[in-house]
Amino acid sequence: MKKNRIDIITMGCSKNLVDSESLMRMLCRKGYDVVHDSEYPTGEYVVINTCGFIGDAKEESINAILELTEAKNNGQIGRIIVMGCLSERYLAELEEAIPEVDEYYGKFNFKEFAESLPNVSAQSYSNKKDRLTLTPKHYAYIKISEGCDRRCSYCAIPFIRGAHKSVPMEQLVQEAERLAAKGVRDLIIIAQDTTYYGLDLYRRRALAELLQKLSEVDGIEWIRIHYSYPAAFPEDVLDQMANNPKVCRYMDIPLQHISDKVLSNMHRNVTGEWTRNLIRRMRERVPGVVLRTTMIVGHPGEGKRDFNELKDFIREASFERLGAFKYSEEEGTFGAENFKDSISSKVKQERLDALMTLQSEISLSFNQSRVGTEIDVIVDDFVDGVFVCRSEFESPEVDGEILVRYDSSVMGDVDPYSLVGEFIKVRVIGADEYDLIAEPLEI
Repeated sequence: MKKNRIDIITMGCSKNLVDSESLMRMLCRKGYDVVHDSEYPTGEYVVINTCGFIGDAKEESINAILELTEAKNNGQIGRIIVMGCLSERYLAELEEAIPEVDEYYGKFNFKEFAESLPNVSAQSYSNKKDRLTLTPKHYAYIKISEGCDRRCSYCAIPFIRGAHKSVPMEQLVQEAERLAAKGVRDLIIIAQDTTYYGLDLYRRRALAELLQKLSEVDGIEWIRIHYSYPAAFPEDVLDQMANNPKVCRYMDIPLQHISDKVLSNMHRNVTGEWTRNLIRRMRERVPGVVLRTTMIVGHPGEGKRDFNELKDFIREASFERLGAFKYSEEEGTFGAENFKDSISSKVKQERLDALMTLQSEISLSFNQSRVGTEIDVIVDDFVDGVFVCRSEFESPEVDGEILVRYDSSVMGDVDPYSLVGEFIKVRVIGADEYDLIAEPLEI
């Protein structure tokens, strides 16, 4: 165990990552040596930022806590601190089940932990508004709101994170300016529902206005949007994607299903026809747009006909990116209280496998269509002689990569590591269902 060291472990989504970044900034200001996601934590304190979204995520968080208790008993670490979504929702149950944890904090009061610690050295990180970033220096997430006002039948997030609360626009612009000053060029907008942004503060959907203001920040080259809700989608956002060169032609829009019956049971406030028309308008108004979506299989009420309709829709829409989840009954949700989770685990898995097999074919076809094209990419890393890159159509962590072998005869006598975070032009020469292979063009 190392004195004055604090290990932080982040579970779950990018929104949790931003919370961990804020906590790290506070701890560094107090002089602690803060390490994120170490394979072998050895800190005087270990903070685990948990996820409580679905059953698998909750199980993963609990298993991680139990591993830490074993490490504590062996003297490898000191005090265990649990924070985040899981402890926000199940505080009493966790305190009873895992008393070895020294302190529990919820989703929003974790700052109390930092405030409770003494300063161990002079403040080395003086900007109170700045945040440490755990992503590579050239991209960062920016969380534009917290909470959610939706009441989807399967989702416990509103119980965990509370009502929707937008961050004031001027505050977000200032944050983007600070990130850009640190070298961030690729800004990824996140929230529980990005398209809801502004309704509470400005009495209007203001995402398009925010995109415009963020695009005016010097140094920011790409802005991409995650977690967009389809109901009442603000279509002025499409104008930004089509006409603002800094707004990526990329949209993450979780649709969850297409069957009217299932969408009604899910409380999604859209119909299949609405969904189809929205996807059509997106493709018409933003030529070349890449769409990422997620689907849920096995929701109560999903019969064979509903699932077949979903498969037909996925073929029809040809989403460039698609993920899927098996329905998980979550305590306190409308689904848990009003529906019987009657679809077997076996059937859920079969449906999930069928969707992902179908999607692999669609993804392969899309990637193959890009062979021969010349595109601008940003270099995320350089590993074993290969640049790991992305275009505007790939988001980090969730999408495939563009792999480019270093070629000095084309690129000149340049330190390849110096190109990390830079844009280069490449030609796509190969593809599989996940990744592209490309060759560099002269720089």
